[in-house]
Amino acid sequence: MARDQEGETLAWRVGGMDCAACVAKVEKAVARLPGVSGIAVNLMAERLSLRRAPGGATAEAVEQQVEALGYLARRIAPAAETAPFHDHAGCCGHDPAGHSDHDHDHDHGAEARPAAPAHPHVHGAKDEELAAGTPWWRTAKAWLVFLIGGLVALAWGLSLVLPAGAQGFWLAATLAGLWPFGRRAIALARVGSPFSIEMLMSVAAIGAIVIGATEEAALVVFLFALGELLENVAAGRARAGIRALASLLPRTARRETAAGELEEIPSTALAPGDIVRLRPGDRVPCDGEILEGHSALDESPVTGESMPVPRGPGGTVVAASINTDGALRVRVTRGAADNTLARIVRLVEEATASRAPTQRFIERFSTWWTPTAMAAAALTMLVPPLLGGEWGVWFYRGLALLLVACPCALVISVPAAMASGLSAGARRGLLVKGGAALEAIGAARIVAFDKTGTLTEGRPRVTDLLPLGGTDPLAALRLAAAVEQGSSHPLARAIVAEAEARGLFPLPVATEGGAVPGRAAQGLVEGARIAIGSPRYAAEAGARIDDPRIAALEAEGKTVVAVLSGTVPLALVALRDEPRADAAAGIASLRRLGLRPVMLTGDNPRTGAAVARVLGLEVEAGLLPADKLRHIGALKAAGPVAMVGDGINDAPALAAASVGIAMGGGTDVALEAADAALLRGQVAGVAELVELSRATLANVRQNVAVAVGLKLVLLVTTLLGITGLWPAVLADTGATVLVTLNALRLLAWQPRQG
Repeated sequence: MARDQEGETLAWRVGGMDCAACVAKVEKAVARLPGVSGIAVNLMAERLSLRRAPGGATAEAVEQQVEALGYLARRIAPAAETAPFHDHAGCCGHDPAGHSDHDHDHDHGAEARPAAPAHPHVHGAKDEELAAGTPWWRTAKAWLVFLIGGLVALAWGLSLVLPAGAQGFWLAATLAGLWPFGRRAIALARVGSPFSIEMLMSVAAIGAIVIGATEEAALVVFLFALGELLENVAAGRARAGIRALASLLPRTARRETAAGELEEIPSTALAPGDIVRLRPGDRVPCDGEILEGHSALDESPVTGESMPVPRGPGGTVVAASINTDGALRVRVTRGAADNTLARIVRLVEEATASRAPTQRFIERFSTWWTPTAMAAAALTMLVPPLLGGEWGVWFYRGLALLLVACPCALVISVPAAMASGLSAGARRGLLVKGGAALEAIGAARIVAFDKTGTLTEGRPRVTDLLPLGGTDPLAALRLAAAVEQGSSHPLARAIVAEAEARGLFPLPVATEGGAVPGRAAQGLVEGARIAIGSPRYAAEAGARIDDPRIAALEAEGKTVVAVLSGTVPLALVALRDEPRADAAAGIASLRRLGLRPVMLTGDNPRTGAAVARVLGLEVEAGLLPADKLRHIGALKAAGPVAMVGDGINDAPALAAASVGIAMGGGTDVALEAADAALLRGQVAGVAELVELSRATLANVRQNVAVAVGLKLVLLVTTLLGITGLWPAVLADTGATVLVTLNALRLLAWQPRQG
């Protein structure tokens, strides 16, 4: 149980939520409890979390409030809150109202998940059924559909031979559905949701019974129950994309014991420092560092990278990748709850809970759509008869309008598409942190790139070492490497690597080290103040360097840095970082999509121009971090801007852009620093993100058009008397199923750009 200054943080699995309307109901109901704040409900993860102030509502009160709505709330033990794989089989139950998750035909990765947490109270037979996994046709929702459907079929058959005797079965079918749905409608009204679809359907069915239209009342209840079952099936299909990611981790791992022997343990039991062995063909059970062996790692299950990547001692492996052709001995660097795959699963789950601007608008629209439609239904029942119309006819049409008022298809149209789009992107190594970010990527008109590590490989090497003033260049390189050792900057690593290659190790110790952001690194080495920075920095520091070789090297696309001792220049070091193999093609893809690519780099103008010529994009060079921020602001004046960087020294620019995209192979920074991350580390992924966003937004527009279009058609035909009760609920159920199926098409999305 997590505690903070505001009280304690609690979490539950909530079974039976099928759409965004369910999320809204749970949020609204729980918000009415005393001492509760920070409520977050995630539809795809089936999770409710909140903060409870001291003296606030108890955990049992929260569960009672949720279960009164027809859902099953199951507490998550604190130890399981950060677990990467969720015990869905133990969270999605059912109750007499007919709520149950169906998608548990197979217990995916059962051994790769933590044990089910203890529940504060016992559910008895429910928990036993859930633990075993319940196929959808055995859930309470399905049995309710079978019961009502059987009674409807029996009534219809009996009406063909004995019409009078069929009335009792029509009424029985109606009451079989009204009992659970009516109870839920009353519970929702008590917690502040009087205009729920359950209330609309119940009022319409009861009204139909009152006017003697029992056949249509039964059909309304049956179609509503069928619609709920289909929504449940569709929600399970949408969750399957995330669950498939979680099931990639192997169930067991071969761990070395202290005696050097091998033991097979659950992969979730691995801890940092453990040593595991991998055979050819094994799926990697952890994030780790290779100690012995060479192999090629197929990382496509995690990053979407199709080509195996060679790795050797000192190289890294990521959980769920496949060891293709060599035996490896690996030290675990992250536990199961914090490996790359676990973080990806968490990010995707969190992303599906993030509401896009379009979704927030639709939800606001639906809050006044339903009461407005109910008022219109009441006027339809009263005004025409008062003006001379027939009461029975207009009362019936008013009841039909109540069902037209149901906003289910409209409310689910956006989150269903967003969830499918986010899942499809995750399978291709395109991580997007929510619907708002996904929507912003598609709206971008300009894409700004950092150069080093983004458009280039990020692995520069020293090409030239030039002495200044008669200084021994190797002595200058040794001092520079002493200052740069321990730095993660690509240029620093290149200088240290060159010193090692030239046999200058061991290096002296640098003290009082520091950096001038974007300009230089400095430290005290053997009594001298050594600095490594650009020629521009050297001039500002008082060092006079007037060497024509600098311009020549920069014209070749090389980065030149000066090594200074105080204000005395010792040497020039030239480095070159080659463009990524796919960078030119990725830039061309963005141009074909109608975007304007721009490179923002702190490198010198000549080097920046040389790289820009090769890749075919605009360039702004010689920029300090503050300059990049100003350029991002200027670019935003021309339209939304997406900034692509390595997620380390570009954090301010990533945050300032309309949407930030981090380039990286699953690193902490790549996963945490921006709104989206390209796990494959390919420039082409930016164009793929834009395509995915546009495909998702097109899907949203299609869904909204279907939902609103059918409502308008039914509104007109109902007022004209062309359609009645059961066509109204059938159209709403049909629209809900159509928009959900249309959203699920995104799970098979593939980019069109090469």
